[in-house]
Amino acid sequence: KARGSRSTPDGSANPDCQLTLMNARVVDLLAGGDRAAWPLAGDQLYVDFDLSMANLPAGTRLAVGTAVIEVTEPPHTGCAKFSARFGSEALRFVNSPEGRSLRLRGLNARVAVPGIVHAGDAIRRL
Repeated sequence: KARGSRSTPDGSANPDCQLTLMNARVVDLLAGGDRAAWPLAGDQLYVDFDLSMANLPAGTRLAVGTAVIEVTEPPHTGCAKFSARFGSEALRFVNSPEGRSLRLRGLNARVAVPGIVHAGDAIRRL
């Protein structure tokens, strides 16, 4: 919240982009199987879950640990840092028409109900 956002007119934090999720299998592919490189993608949660638009339209709620998050509309498309870390081909791949539909770069969410999340917690659609 304190960091703010370049995507809002007044520079305040964007409530629709509080949290980012990325599919663990996709980030593993892009990181060449090096789990230590996953954090370079910059997401908060790496999940083994279908993040596609067909499975999780905006407004869908997910339980993660004791928290509840809500999928939001803004696309998560990556940035110059993602491109520098994984390559421009990786950025083009995740942002291809099929990549966007599958949300290979991940998705944005907001916290609907605060809670505690631990590594290994199950994620489920509500």
